[in-house]
Order: sequence, then C-alpha cells, then structure tokens
Amino acid sequence: MITGAEAIVRSLEQEGVEIIFGYPGATICPLYDKLSKSNIKHILVRHEQHAGHEASGYARIKQKPGVCMTTSGPGATNLITALGTAYMDSIPLVALTGQVDTDLLGRDVFQEVDITGSVAPFTKYSYLVKNAADIPRIFKEAFHIASTGRPGPVLIDIPVNVQNHKLEFFVPGEVNLRGYKPTIKGHVGQIKRVCRAINSAAKPLICVGGGIFTAKGQKELKQFAETVNIPIVSTMMGIGAVPTDHPLYLGMLGMHGKTIANQAISDADLLILIGARVSDRAVLLPARVGKQTAIVHIDIDPAEIGKNLSTLIPVVGDAKEILTQVMNVQPEIKSNEWIELLNSKKSKIEPDYRPRKFGINPKAFVNLFTEKLPDDHIYCADVGQNQLWSAANCRIKTGRFLTSGGLGTMGYSIPAAIGAKFADPEKTVVAVCGDGSFQMNMMELATICQNDVDIKIVVMKNNKLGLVKEIQKSAYKNNEVAVDLTGSPNIPFIAKAYGIPARTIDNMDEAEEAINEMLTYKGTYLLECVVDANESSV
Repeated sequence: MITGAEAIVRSLEQEGVEIIFGYPGATICPLYDKLSKSNIKHILVRHEQHAGHEASGYARIKQKPGVCMTTSGPGATNLITALGTAYMDSIPLVALTGQVDTDLLGRDVFQEVDITGSVAPFTKYSYLVKNAADIPRIFKEAFHIASTGRPGPVLIDIPVNVQNHKLEFFVPGEVNLRGYKPTIKGHVGQIKRVCRAINSAAKPLICVGGGIFTAKGQKELKQFAETVNIPIVSTMMGIGAVPTDHPLYLGMLGMHGKTIANQAISDADLLILIGARVSDRAVLLPARVGKQTAIVHIDIDPAEIGKNLSTLIPVVGDAKEILTQVMNVQPEIKSNEWIELLNSKKSKIEPDYRPRKFGINPKAFVNLFTEKLPDDHIYCADVGQNQLWSAANCRIKTGRFLTSGGLGTMGYSIPAAIGAKFADPEKTVVAVCGDGSFQMNMMELATICQNDVDIKIVVMKNNKLGLVKEIQKSAYKNNEVAVDLTGSPNIPFIAKAYGIPARTIDNMDEAEEAINEMLTYKGTYLLECVVDANESSV
C-alpha cells in the first residue's frame, strides 16, 4: 500500500514526466514531499501563472504535455490565465492543484476555491479526486486527453487528505473513454473532393495555422506545397511552418499581417485552411471571403470547421495524415502564373528598415537579430507591438516561433522561453518583450538564475503600452488613457540586480555589435532597445 501522493509520483513517472514547474503551498505539501524522493525535476517559479507558461513553452518544444503544479485557493486561481492561454492555442498541459480536505469542500474554509468549476470553460477536462484509488486511472486519462485530438490543458484537483490516503497502486491499461474518439484519418470521399477542388482552381492558396505543429506535419506541408505548387500564408501561430524565406511563403495574414498575404486571400479562388481557427485578427471580413472563395478546412476539431468561414469541403482529422492522403491521390500540379503574379506584387513592397531619428528601428532590429541567430533557434515573442514587429520581420528557418495567439497574454515570453530551454537545452532560445510585458514577468529572472537557464532577452522600451496607444490614437482621437509607463524601473539595473549582464542601445548603429555581444555571452543576457513612443506596429 502507498499513499495517494506516492501514487501521483508513480503515475507521473509512468507518463515519462521529467520536469514539473510549480509553486508549493499547504494543500500540496504531501505531493511535494514524495516528489522530492523521485527523479522528476521541480522548477520553482516566482508566480503560479508562470508555472503554466513555462509548462507551455516546454510542451510546445518537447511535443508532449507539460506539467505544472500549485496549491489551492490563490495558487490555483493564479494558474487560470495560463490554462486559458494554453486552451486557446491548443497546448497540452496537465495542471495539478492542491485542495482542502474533502470533508471541508463547500464550506468556504481557508484557501478553498472551486477550481474545477472555475476552469471548466477553458480546459479540455478537469478532475476532482475524491478517492485515492482512482489516482492511477485519472492520471492516465488526463495525459491521454491532453495530448490527443486537439490538444489542451487538463486540470486535476487533489484534496490534501486524498494525497495522504492509502491505495494499492496499479498500472492502468489502454485508455478507452466513451464519447472521446478523435478522428485521425480524413474521410476518403472528402479527400477526393479536395483533390478535385485543387485541380479546378486557378488561384489556390494554403493558409496554415498552429495545428500543423501539433500534428508534426511541417515536412508534409512543405512537400505538398512544393509538389502541387501552391503558395502559402500563415496565421501568427503558423509562423515557421515553412521557412520564412521559402519562395512559396507570402507571410502572415490578417489585421497586422503582410499586405501581399492579405491580397492573396482576397484574390484566391480556393483557400485550403490547415489547422487554423481563422479568428477575426486573421481574416477581417470572413463572410466576404467565404462568398468569393471555395474553402477547404482541414482540422482535427470538427467544432472549428465552418465556425468563422463558410466551408465548402470540411475534412476532419490529423493534418499530417490528411496531407499524406491528399498527396497519395496525386492532385494536379498548378501553373506558375498565379505565383508569378503574387511574387511580382511582393517584390514591389519594401519593408521599412530605415534608420530612425530617435531610437532603434524595431523592424530592422528583429530582422537583423534573427539573421544572426542559428537556423534552429527558438524565438519567444510576447504580446503587443513587440509581437507584431517580431511576427512580420523575424526569420525562421528550422526553428520555432512561440507566442500567445488566441488569448494574447502579456507576460508570456520569458516563462515560455524558460520552458523551451528546459525542453531543448542545446537550442538558442530568445525572449522578446516590451517594457510593459517585461514588468509582468520580470520576477522569473530569479527562476533563470536559480537554475542557470541560458536565454537571451530583448526588451523593446518605449515607456508606453504601445499597442493600446495605437488603438487610442486611431479609434479615440488620440486620447491616451492609462498607457504611460512612467515610474517603471531601470530595466538593465533590474537584470544586474539578479546578476544578469545587461546593456541599452538607442540607435541602429549599435545594434549589430550589441547583438554579437549578447549572442557570444555564455549565459542569460538582457538587451534593452529604446524605441520611439510613436513607432507604429506595421
């Protein structure tokens, strides 16, 4: 017989868990006690939300569920934003929370909160463990649910007395959940319809989203596009699905996307959506696009198909599998006329990399920075203007571009970079944020120092909440309200207080030398880049 806490540790070991990001408290102490006697590494974060973001960065690079753990009450509620972030972007997480004794549930005792009820709208599933004997089964199911179908977060709430109860441990068999049978292969009839649509199209276009990474289908996407000769645009979450310098890639579409990508969407007669939700920021006028363009929508989640765009040919299943099926039917190779037209338009659009009278040009900086990074680097962008400068100007070849897309969570970049570095220590990992978002995650510099995590941090400083300022300028007659960050700390001094070397630059003449200094330094380094407060996001 073993305790519930010991059973949890064994269950985690059975699932191959190597690392947990967490923050302890009274109701999770039995589990922490048993965890300390295992080979699973625990990373102490400095805020519970960041436990979820670090598990997110880890999961996206490791391509398996990340695990985070907090105590009850405020520890659990602080995790909510990270769970919502993971849910919107289909990131597999298993979150463990402590809970008060089962006999005290519903009595509003110290640090009690109904966390399973609270997270119901933005988790794939949640468990409240009331019987220790259920632990092996629940953990097996949780990892299965989190990582299959459309991935997402699963929460397991574990009362403290259940952690101390005894049970006979067992290794569960294969998970077989009634009503949960994700479709992997596309319907043969629909695959044939897709090929017929490709064959009859004069201006086909692929739009790829983050689902291609979940399916591990980047190779199949590239092979499909090159073989059939179809240009590609991406959502923000799809950046890096093919190299950004690939001749068929036109860039990110949407409100803050590339002009040529949006023009291609407008002109296409066939749009093949792959693992993309097609939110309002990706397609501004979905009804109009749907009327003038035949839509093929490939997604593992049937609820997403047709939700935002009227779909002619829905195909439910795993993107990698479906692309393979389509290729096996051998659709016709398209002519070069459509691509030549798009490339002609693309060549006439020059990016604005001109020097600024004050501050760096952030677009030019991102382009130069990513040119100097290794081809397989991991780029973690935060939310705000820095995210848009990054998305539009970064160079991604064989690496990854990580950001918070669906929820747009400020403070994501540094903890996600920490998790990504733990997932692949050999890769160069960078975090890019604004001075606003940096102040939402700067406490994680302690986590970096405690664990000798080597990441490179770039802070775009304009002393404003820049994207909100832009919105107020365009939509509210330049009435700036609550966007002035006066009173913020000296960011390089903050870094140096943690023993992290830091530097500030305020013009592009210094950029190359500063980037080289940062990249050659062995360890974490922070580079602050001063940006004009009136610099636009596009």
